[in-house]
Amino acid sequence: MVSETGFDSHGTRCAAWYLEATSDALAGSRGRPCVVMGHGFGATRDAGLLPFAERFAAAGADVLVFDYRGYGTSDGTPRQNVWHVRHREDYHSAVAHARGLDGVDPDRIVLWGSSYSGGHVVPVAAKDGQVAAVISQGAAMDGLAALLEIGRYAGVGQLLKLTGHALRDIVGSVLGREPHLIPVVGPPGSLAAITAEGAETGYRSIMGPTFRNEMCARGAILIPLNRPVTAASRLRAPIFLVVAADDNIAPPSAVRAVAAKAGAGSEILELPSGHFDIYSGEFFERSAAAQVAFLQRTLRVEAAAG
Repeated sequence: MVSETGFDSHGTRCAAWYLEATSDALAGSRGRPCVVMGHGFGATRDAGLLPFAERFAAAGADVLVFDYRGYGTSDGTPRQNVWHVRHREDYHSAVAHARGLDGVDPDRIVLWGSSYSGGHVVPVAAKDGQVAAVISQGAAMDGLAALLEIGRYAGVGQLLKLTGHALRDIVGSVLGREPHLIPVVGPPGSLAAITAEGAETGYRSIMGPTFRNEMCARGAILIPLNRPVTAASRLRAPIFLVVAADDNIAPPSAVRAVAAKAGAGSEILELPSGHFDIYSGEFFERSAAAQVAFLQRTLRVEAAAG
């Protein structure tokens, strides 16, 4: 059963769903593991995450699925601010909340991410140092590489336009103005942060009712500063990586680099899918089954020992 809940992150309430495990398969003397889930670039928790969460709950893990501050039904301003530093802070707050949940083993927290959040979970886990495992799918692991990819498919002119809008937003914020917004995603040739072929259709295929196709333009200039790949060697937890080999938004090469550098070791599943294909159909089934199997391998030994 999915229940509505929330937690505090730096003085602001983040809204979340909580799913209690429907199986005792992973329960130990100290409680059940808990998977903490956030979403990707400009996205909200009602955009394709629940099917994964339900699989984890059926396997024996509690699940906390949250919206970042300023997104979905969470509180906070400015709204629609894609800022990786702020998102990572919210992940840390979500982990702290999960560790205090009744029936949850605080030593068996799992971080889960997809797309932009698939990158966030790496530095968050590295900094936390105590999470039991990490799952990342279709991840944006290197913002600099992603920016170069935008330049490749949209041209240098698009990068200059995005920079101009970002600077306008930044100056406006200093002067106390309302955020200057641009679309998160749009068709090729349009003004949006993501205009790769098929991206608009992909977004619309998974987005839920709280998604808004807009973002503070300042977020575009922050993309190259978001480089989770640099934290991979500091990981102390095992990580399971799902690579969307045909991804034209988040470069798969950066995900493979994280797998090679992961400090506590990694497992990797390569799927011949695009960025959004892993949320439904055959690729969802393959990805979700592999993720559940990883949780069972990684957590069941500790559960038995508990």
